[in-house]
Parts: sequence; structure tokens; C-alpha cells
Amino acid sequence: MAEIHELTAIQQAEAVRRREISPVEITAHYLSRIERIDGRLGAFITVANEFAREQARKAEEAALSDTPGEPPPLLGVPIPIKDLEPVAGLRYTAGSAVHADRVAEADSDAVAELRAAGAVVTGKTNTPEFGCPCHTENDIAPAARTPWDLSRSAGGSSGGAAAAVAAGLAPAAHAGDGGGSIRIPASACGVFGIKPTRGRVTAGPFRPDYIGLSTAGPIARTVADAALVLDIISVNRPGDYFTAPPLPTGETFLGSALRDPGRLRIARFGASPVPGATVAPEVSAAYEEAAELLGELGHDVEDIEPPVDDDLMESFELVWAAMAASEPVDPADEHLLRPLTRMLRERAASSSIAAYMGATARLQNAVRAVLPRLMPYDAVLTPTLARPPAPVGHFDAGGDPAEELRRMTEFTPFTSLFNITGQPSVSVPLHWSEEGLPIGVMLSGRLGGEPTLLSLSAQLEAARPWAERRPPLWSA
Repeated sequence: MAEIHELTAIQQAEAVRRREISPVEITAHYLSRIERIDGRLGAFITVANEFAREQARKAEEAALSDTPGEPPPLLGVPIPIKDLEPVAGLRYTAGSAVHADRVAEADSDAVAELRAAGAVVTGKTNTPEFGCPCHTENDIAPAARTPWDLSRSAGGSSGGAAAAVAAGLAPAAHAGDGGGSIRIPASACGVFGIKPTRGRVTAGPFRPDYIGLSTAGPIARTVADAALVLDIISVNRPGDYFTAPPLPTGETFLGSALRDPGRLRIARFGASPVPGATVAPEVSAAYEEAAELLGELGHDVEDIEPPVDDDLMESFELVWAAMAASEPVDPADEHLLRPLTRMLRERAASSSIAAYMGATARLQNAVRAVLPRLMPYDAVLTPTLARPPAPVGHFDAGGDPAEELRRMTEFTPFTSLFNITGQPSVSVPLHWSEEGLPIGVMLSGRLGGEPTLLSLSAQLEAARPWAERRPPLWSA
């Protein structure tokens, strides 16, 4: 039998249901790998050893029970949670020294759904302070690194989640995306990640929806595993500002990942929509190869111009700064924040309500302009990032937050557009550079179009089976 971490989440759940492997054994295997490997990787802020073992014991009791009915779909399967999301009884830092000792009193709704589905929470994955940067370097944990090259960043803000999955420390992981934070690290770590449609996953009961830029979503090695996790967390709650139409009765995201997508009309643009951001040659090569593969699979691929105005990012950055300022911080602790976080919060504090409302209005008007141009297409192909994974420390810029922001913008010019529009968007790991660094491509769909994206991504996975490529840490 294959080693436990070589099995997908679905295979692990099936093995538990058949009583071929126990949840206690699965959890012990992953905790052992985390102990051996994570000191070099930086995937976890908190490893929940006893918490996870107790969950595993309860899952094992359920697996051995003769109670009639289907067991939960993830019974006994470890799924770590990004440390921007509370898990009752676990440390909840949001990647900040300000909250280094905070412990969550309750689960978020998305976490509660995962636990109800039988998932074992092995810990809280690494994230930058308040999830603001596109890299995962903070003041309370080691930097999260891509397991393909430990000198390079895992990306962010779900860098710990992507690094954990890529290195075999978890079969899949909870993540979140407010400007690319699932897709950026998925590209940097050579795994699959999906940002769902706006309103697909509740942010309740603790986090306001604001204008709907941010959403939870899964990172996994396989499309099917990500689809299963998405099925579980796709819930709405009373009071959600945004909701997505449910799937037709009897349909699931996992079912979509298992069927042929048919012939699709796919738009593409490879030029950066952000002025001054250049696309590296190896990224352009990956993008062109993906377009060629889509054509070989029978899809119609058409070139379009980037569908955004040059000044859109200025409005996005003001709203982003306001989101950074929304995190409660005692004024006496502001000095503990990192320079970028302080700069963003200061920008928000110095801006008027009128300026903020103007920025949100411009973003909504941009959505009204962009969506009609993209809706004729089943998907839009772009690079995920403008460059391969960056060296650890590259974005810090010697403590200059303005320079850090500039470097981040040039690294991630493609992702935030689809947070603004609310469209579902995936990063697909189809390419590795000559240096062995993963380079993802991004596919974004119609609003509510996750089924098409998952079906198309699974078709690409079958054509180029990326899970067969494993980083050096895999066999550690």
C-alpha cells in the first residue's frame, strides 16, 4: 500500500470507510511528517497535536460504529485551517505579534462545516499579518517556503496552506483569497487552488462581508479533492451580504470535476493589466503552453485585451487598506505591527469616508464594465503571477513598506481583478521552469461557473498529471 501522504483526501476517506486505515493512524502519520519537515518549510504557525489526536480518536469511534447511514465525507482526513480563521480552543494569531497569544472561543462557520464533515484539524497554517501581503513572512513564525526550493517564498497569504499540501503535510487545506491569496501560493507551490464565486462561502459569523473581495476556498493536490472540500464549505447563513446561487438539485462540485467539460470558448490575455508590471519569459512560456494545450483538447481560444482601466488598482488599494484597518488593535500595540500593515492602516485612517465610498463605487462600476466583456466566454486564461516564486525576503524591501507594496503589485498583477468582479478563479499547476520552479496559469469563469472551471481543470490534470511531480521534501 502507498504511504498515507501519497493518498488523496478522497482516497483516505474511502480507506477509513472501508476500515482499511484508521483516523488515528492517518493523523499520527501527518503529525510525524510535520514534526520532521516543517522546521524547514514554515507551513504551520500552530501544530495542534493533542487537539488533533482527540479528534482522530472520535473519528475512529465513528468509523468503527455500526450506526446506519453514510459516514461524513471527510471522516478522519486531516485538513489544517489558515490562521485567519478561528477554530475553537486553538491559537488564533492572524499572523500578527499583536495576537500572538489569542485563543479562539468558537469556530467560524466554514470551519464548523469542515469539522461536521469529519475533518481532523491538525493545526493553523502560516499567514502574513492580517493576510495583507502576497508572501508569508511575519513576526511570529518562520517564513513559509515553497518545497520546490526552500530559498523561495511559498507566496501568500495562504502560503502555509499551499506549502503544507505541496510537501505532503496535508492532503488538502482550508485557505482564503481577498486579492489572490489562494491562487498566488498555489502557483508558487505547484498545487491546485480555487477562489469561489463571491458569496459561495459564508464569512460568518465573525467576519463582515465588506464589499465581497475575500472568500474562503480550498487548496489541494488534485482537482477532485478541492471540489469535495468546496462542496463542504459552500454554505450561506442569514445576514450574509452576498450569496451565490446553489447548484441544481443533485449536482455537486465533485461531480463536476468528474465529467468532461465539452467544447468551451476561452478568452486569453497575457499582458499585465497593471502598468509597469512585466511578465517574465518563463511565465509567458507557461501561458502559451497552456493555451496550446487547451486548443489541443478541442477548445476555442481567443485573444482579448485586458478588460480593465489603468487606475483600477488605486481604488482597490484604498479598499484593501480599509480592510487592514478593520482588524481591532489596541492603540498601545500598534507599534508591534509590521511596516506594511501600519502603512495601510495609516492610509485608511487618513482617508475620508467619501474617498472610501468613491473607491467602492469605482470598483462596482468597473465590474459593470468588465463582466459584459467577459461573459461571452466560458473561461478566461491568464498567467497566475508575473514571475516565478520570489526569494524569501524579496518583498521586505529593507523595511520600506511603499517599496514592498510596489514589488507585490508587480508580482501579482493578474489575480485581484477577479476578486473585484467576484468571478470564480483557479490556479492550475501545468508548468515547471528549467530551474524546477512551479509556474501556474489562471482560469477564471462566469459568476457561479465553478462547475465549468472544475471540469476544465480536471481535464487539464488528466492531460498533464501534475500530482506525479513531487518536490524534494516529499520523500523526507
